[in-house]
Amino acid sequence: MIDFGKFLSQGDGVWWGQAAAEPRPLVDALILQSPRIGPIRTFTGLSWNDQLAVTIPGRMSMVSYGGLGELRELSRSGRLDVVPCHYSALPRMFAEGRLPCDVGLVQVSPPDENGTCSLGIGVDYVADAMLHTPVLIAEINARMPATVGTQRIPLNRFAAAITTDRPLAEDPTRAPGATEQRIAAHVAELVDDGDTVQLGVGSLGAAVLDALAEHEDLGFHTGMVTDGLLRLVDKGVATGSRKEIDPGLIVAGTALGSAELYHRVSGLPARFLPTSYTHSPQVLSQLHSLVSVNFAVEVDLTGQVGAEVSRGVYVGAVGGQVDFTRAAALTGKRSIIALRATSGGQSTIKASLDAGVVTTARSDVDTVVTEYGVAHLRGCSLRERARRMVTIAAPEFRDQLNRERITL
Repeated sequence: MIDFGKFLSQGDGVWWGQAAAEPRPLVDALILQSPRIGPIRTFTGLSWNDQLAVTIPGRMSMVSYGGLGELRELSRSGRLDVVPCHYSALPRMFAEGRLPCDVGLVQVSPPDENGTCSLGIGVDYVADAMLHTPVLIAEINARMPATVGTQRIPLNRFAAAITTDRPLAEDPTRAPGATEQRIAAHVAELVDDGDTVQLGVGSLGAAVLDALAEHEDLGFHTGMVTDGLLRLVDKGVATGSRKEIDPGLIVAGTALGSAELYHRVSGLPARFLPTSYTHSPQVLSQLHSLVSVNFAVEVDLTGQVGAEVSRGVYVGAVGGQVDFTRAAALTGKRSIIALRATSGGQSTIKASLDAGVVTTARSDVDTVVTEYGVAHLRGCSLRERARRMVTIAAPEFRDQLNRERITL
């Protein structure tokens, strides 16, 4: 295994790829070696590494853009430093050295005949961070598919590398239930044939994709390719033929799903591009057919969205939600926020956000959807917004919400 002491000193910063592109053997080795290196700062996004909260040493601090996956356990124990930022801001933060970037750990595909590797399914912030990181260390995984859209990396760019042949981690998200399916049916009615869709992930995201199966000529410009999107490609729904830019192509930063998705991803009509493109305001403003579909922990009666904190623990992120909702609301077609009407026996529609953290401003929210219906908010006054929001709350909470809205 690589001796990280050759590349890292006390106080240095390390980032690595996220989700299925997380270079788990390198990360595990770094954790084991970190006590003798000294205090270091680390950065990653969505992590499924269930050992992070258990084995990460106290002198190894973790910073991230949110509390996704296993990072929420670090948040629960007070060991996660969250940088609240739009996903589109990550490239600039790496460029300015505001995020750890002395060493980067990447998982890549085997080299081609020219001796260059692909970032595969994990392009997103990694491609941008690499530009400002002097030392790259690679896990060259025989099972990482090569993808197109982003410049390949020559082997001599890596200061060190290991080779592996291990399955890519699969998305542990549970299958959608009846409630998610009802919400998804409402969302699908707000999407027209030919629209370009951006979609959040998770069980609700999967339900929405399934609900779009009877649409035609949908385009996708989104953060992640998932199994639900793969099914829409197979059905001839996701043609992208009417997209204003990148026609015929799915544009995304990473893939998140099953072994089948990873096996087939290189054959999809998809381009995997860095965050500086996928989330760029200049790029998104050209998608006049853009419909953004994002999810929330809670929404207040005026349409303010909380998508980061639940019961004092970071469980989400600002992420790309604001990048896409603002573009969809201002220069695109429609921004949609969807959520279950209740959580833990409490209403998720509230007079004020419990966490006190506003992820998305009410001015960027066109429509809110729960299993009880759709609240169209664009152009509505605060009083009318509150009235409409009450109608999509769970019935047992509506009387109380009506009393509270009168005081707004």
